[in-house]
Amino acid sequence: MRNNVRVTRTTTRAARLDQVCAAAVDVARAAITEVEPEGVGVHLDTIAEGDRLVTHLFECLLAGYRGWRWAVTVTRVARSKHVTVCETVLLPGADALLAPGWLPWHERLQPGDLGVGDLLPTAPDDERLAPGYLESDDPAVEEVSWELGLGRPRVLSREGRADAGQRWYEGEHGPEAPISVAAPRTARCGSCGFYLPLAGAMRLLFGACANVYAPDDGRVVSADHGCGAHSETLTDVPPTPVDELPTVYDDSEVEAVPVHVTTGPVTAAGPVAEGEPAEPYGHS
Repeated sequence: MRNNVRVTRTTTRAARLDQVCAAAVDVARAAITEVEPEGVGVHLDTIAEGDRLVTHLFECLLAGYRGWRWAVTVTRVARSKHVTVCETVLLPGADALLAPGWLPWHERLQPGDLGVGDLLPTAPDDERLAPGYLESDDPAVEEVSWELGLGRPRVLSREGRADAGQRWYEGEHGPEAPISVAAPRTARCGSCGFYLPLAGAMRLLFGACANVYAPDDGRVVSADHGCGAHSETLTDVPPTPVDELPTVYDDSEVEAVPVHVTTGPVTAAGPVAEGEPAEPYGHS
């Protein structure tokens, strides 16, 4: 005792391996009745769990359970040589094939998982949303608030806008999309006549495409996104001259040939004489 303070030291004694229980390998093996004997492999280890309490580990040979082990715990009463079985269980080893850890549904959900008819509730404390406004008891104020877009209970928070903007900018409708990279450098959505800027803070960088012929029609695109359907794509392209083709027919070079008109049948040798039979034409 020092200064009226008593210091108590506690130590944990390691469990001592009971030799009688450790030798009961056959008893432990026989306790595995869940499978046929062919499903139990060699004895792997013996672990002291406590006083006269030992666990035997056996290799599991079941298909699909590579790295798993049969664990059989045995014990005995003091001053007795009779060993009894406490429990039998199948446990994974260090190299066992395990299923991934369980995750709540909202953490497993991925973009695009929502299907037709599915309902996806939003948590009340979702950091992407913030309260829209405080409801007033004045109907005129409520009407104006709704017209200004303040009638929704919650709107996007700063975190929600930043998350959406980052996702859109790095996705298929941002500047690094393959169709944007392949487009002319001047064909950017921000200078296109079919570009409809969004409202609010997102207006600075995002808008909707309204070109029916563009692949992004009806989708949100970044201002520096681009495609080949830009409204001003053709203004900077010089007209292609048409090659002049040679004249195929020129009336000024036609030579007039006089034609003698005769009566009666005409042959290559001249008119047919009177009384001479006409040439057969091969048809009646």
